Amino acid sequence: MTTALLAYDGSGIDGGLYTTITGWAADAPHWLDQAIRTWSDLGLGLFAVFMIWGWWQARRADSVVMARVLASPLIVVAVYVVNSILKSLVHEVRPCQQLPSTVTVETCPGVGDWSFPSNHSVIAFAAAVALFFAYRRLGAIALVAAVLMAASRVWIGVHYPHDVVVGSLVGILVALPLALLAGRAAPLVDRLRGGALGPALGSG
Repeated sequence: MTTALLAYDGSGIDGGLYTTITGWAADAPHWLDQAIRTWSDLGLGLFAVFMIWGWWQARRADSVVMARVLASPLIVVAVYVVNSILKSLVHEVRPCQQLPSTVTVETCPGVGDWSFPSNHSVIAFAAAVALFFAYRRLGAIALVAAVLMAASRVWIGVHYPHDVVVGSLVGILVALPLALLAGRAAPLVDRLRGGALGPALGSG
């Protein structure tokens, strides 16, 4: 028998709010739903663009900034692994499976694709936190994008609100100490800048 830390049915937490939000989506113009769906499906790619832009700018910055930028994708991967472990322990059924009468913008994920916490929210907020420690303005923009990503997951019907809230918190709380530690890799960046990777890392 599979052990679960939370109940399989998350609808008792905020199923009513989920139904309200998906009801708004059902009444919204088709173009808006499709725009939100496209953002929800593809928007994580924007965070990769943010990281590339941060790297490009960091070539002219000191080694602490470059270390933090280079650490950002590694931080996202680490946070994703932590969330995957949590998700495998908490077998929460997707709301669109638990509440099948709900009309959703997105096709409901299959059985066994667990809902809690939201991977998209975890990745987006982890990226935003990591980038904030390199460039605050870029991190703030990424944070706004992360909020929009989390909200979109509920709007299209694939997550309960608590899935994205907890996913956001996991992304922030796990990424935060890693982002704080990333600057300590500056001496390594200094050495790499003096070697073959110098053209890619800049001189600071």
